[in-house]
Amino acid sequence: MNALSSFRPLKDPPLVKLRFAALAALTLLSACRHTGDLIDPKAGGGIYAVRSDCPIAGVPAGTGDITLFNPVDSTDSRAIDVTATITDVRATCTDTATEAVSTATFTIVALRRDPGPARQVVLPYFNVVLRGGAAVSAKSVGGAVLNFGAGDVHAWTRINATVRLNRSAAALPADVRRILTAERKPGEADAAADPLADPAIRTAVANATFEQLVGFQLTQDQLRYNATR
Repeated sequence: MNALSSFRPLKDPPLVKLRFAALAALTLLSACRHTGDLIDPKAGGGIYAVRSDCPIAGVPAGTGDITLFNPVDSTDSRAIDVTATITDVRATCTDTATEAVSTATFTIVALRRDPGPARQVVLPYFNVVLRGGAAVSAKSVGGAVLNFGAGDVHAWTRINATVRLNRSAAALPADVRRILTAERKPGEADAAADPLADPAIRTAVANATFEQLVGFQLTQDQLRYNATR
């Protein structure tokens, strides 16, 4: 079964390669424990970290800003027409018996060069699910509508973007869970060994880890401008 039920697969490769977040703290523990709690020194010490089935929300580098020019074939600063930025990204996630539903909410703030009559600008944005820090599992594209009032140079809008993950896709295999949660006591051979040093364990953790990424759907020229401005 596909990991997602509400988005079409993305055929094209992602425009931006993303660094896979380190997952050394993915030990799965009892719900009564909290991130940052200290493990009983008698059990070997350490720190508890809780892994969630919910995707991590973020904005890929280089896609959080967009610049429109007039004329469109110019990149001169004097030709800048509208600029916009994605900010205040927040995510909420709800677990059900079969899926995790994540909604990323973010604000787009825009500035136009010239105050004038009322104007509407529609900016394309994407909502992507990334698996293992590299593979795009699904993608949708929407349009953010910004309305500039007469004489106003500022406009903003708030966007909600939702993804649904099958919990089975985000769950670690039982044998991997057992290795990650195994008690390690000082003096034992595996006490200082990092389970994620094993490529098979690392791959299993990556395959069960998802990110929800939002950003502007930029052209190659717009990406190049963001990288060089």
